[in-house]
Amino acid sequence: MPHPAAPPPDAVRLRSWRDWRSWPDTVAQLWRRSLRFRTVLVALALTALTILVACISMALAIQNNLFNSRRDQVLADSRRAADTAQTTLDDAVVQSDPVQMQNLLNSVVSSLAQQSSTDRIAVIRINTTPSQLAPQGSHTDGLNPDLITPELRRHVEGSSSADTQWWQSVGLPSGNGRVTPGIVVGQQLVMPDVGPYELYLAFDLEVASQTLSFVQATLWIVGTALVLLIAAISWFVLRSVTTPIREAADTSAELAAGNLDVRLAVHGDDEMATLGRSFNAMADSIQAQIKELGDLSLVQQRFVSDVSHELRTPLTTIKLASDMLNDHRGEFDPAMSRSAELLHTQVQRFEVLLTDLLEISRYDAGSVQLELEPTSLAHLAEDVIGSMSQLAEQFGTDVRLVAPGGYSPVDMDPRRIRRIVRNLLGNAIEHGEGRPIVVTVDSNQQAVALGVRDFGLGMAPADSERVFDRFWRADPSRKRTIGGTGLGLSISLGDAHLHGGTLTVWSQQGRGTNFVLTLPRPGQPFDGRSPIPTDPGDESSFESLGVTQPIVLPKAGAES
Repeated sequence: MPHPAAPPPDAVRLRSWRDWRSWPDTVAQLWRRSLRFRTVLVALALTALTILVACISMALAIQNNLFNSRRDQVLADSRRAADTAQTTLDDAVVQSDPVQMQNLLNSVVSSLAQQSSTDRIAVIRINTTPSQLAPQGSHTDGLNPDLITPELRRHVEGSSSADTQWWQSVGLPSGNGRVTPGIVVGQQLVMPDVGPYELYLAFDLEVASQTLSFVQATLWIVGTALVLLIAAISWFVLRSVTTPIREAADTSAELAAGNLDVRLAVHGDDEMATLGRSFNAMADSIQAQIKELGDLSLVQQRFVSDVSHELRTPLTTIKLASDMLNDHRGEFDPAMSRSAELLHTQVQRFEVLLTDLLEISRYDAGSVQLELEPTSLAHLAEDVIGSMSQLAEQFGTDVRLVAPGGYSPVDMDPRRIRRIVRNLLGNAIEHGEGRPIVVTVDSNQQAVALGVRDFGLGMAPADSERVFDRFWRADPSRKRTIGGTGLGLSISLGDAHLHGGTLTVWSQQGRGTNFVLTLPRPGQPFDGRSPIPTDPGDESSFESLGVTQPIVLPKAGAES
């Protein structure tokens, strides 16, 4: 049956960018993982902020300069036109006809429109003294007296001198219905024998506004181009710096993964080249040391394996002889009988030690194989407890099995798991100080677990960290009573890891020790969490097991 082809990577990447809801997560991921992206983004933000402040400052400065320049030009133009109009009125012959006086004022207004740069003029009578000859005022079509604010008129009327000018920014209507910025300049104009008038000239600032808009647009375009240019420069500069760093990181990851032949490519004599040469020298040194350690480890493994195998034949002969002597020890005198018994015991212990050494050598050589069978961990624990009941009776220890789960069969190597349980239970009996021992079996959907809890002396935290080391003993002065070799817990940890499981320990002085073996179910995801907690947290379980109080350790120097 044909299957649809997978979409190309570019199509997948394009679809992910089209999904705008994933952008925040994508940007956050880039910010955390990419030094180049983070640096360029920070440089871009700071550059954009700097250019924004510079453009705004320049735009405001240019705006103020343009306005002040145009305002000064308007005031000078208005001053020149007003002086010309005042001269015309002073030289005119005073008429006795009001109509002629009105015509004179109109002619002055027309003359102002011709001599100044604006045709928006208004002349308004100041009603200070009544006069029959005084015309009421005049204005052109470009300036309606209603546009002049009362505040400006009040200042012009109250001027103590006809030379004083007042100005105000206003919005002037244009022919297309828009309002353009402008300035109205006002001052007094005195008509002889009639009195003062208010003279207003309105100047359009549309040209200055267009110039300012053009300058501002140019500033924004140039600023944007600068930001993009600086971002591109930063990207390429950082690329030349971060690319060698990324190559060094990738090479380090490969070196850590076990590829000892990988090296950095070195070009030139700059700092990056020096770093590359130093890194390659370090990698060469590490490779040489690891090879040397590997050779030493191989020699050690061969030595242990060869010695163990070579000792098999003489040990078998010695064991046969010790068995024969032990069987006939009743025929010897007491001293010889005791010697034969001790010889038999130590030969058996030596045989167990040799077996453990062979097992350790197999682990070191990586030649251990599991023989999986469906096995119930609860039933296996029950069998081990039954087989060790005589040893528990010798120590006066009560071993109790609590199995709320773990009855369903799970694929495991029963011989190795049985060895783990025997080792944990034997250690608990030996170090449990005759107090009860609880063997717990439980399970969940991911794993099955077995815990062995004793209430003996316990161990210090530093001792708990080394309890799985080979031949390590928490108390070297304390002799072994059941013939241990010092390799049992190390082999047990290897057996647990071989099953993909864990073997953890909790111990506290005066409260005892708890070992937990966890085996994952085949085909089920295992996150490392066990059905049985390593820390029992059982302050109240002393009384439930018949233990009235925790064990109090003797002080240093006290008699035991």
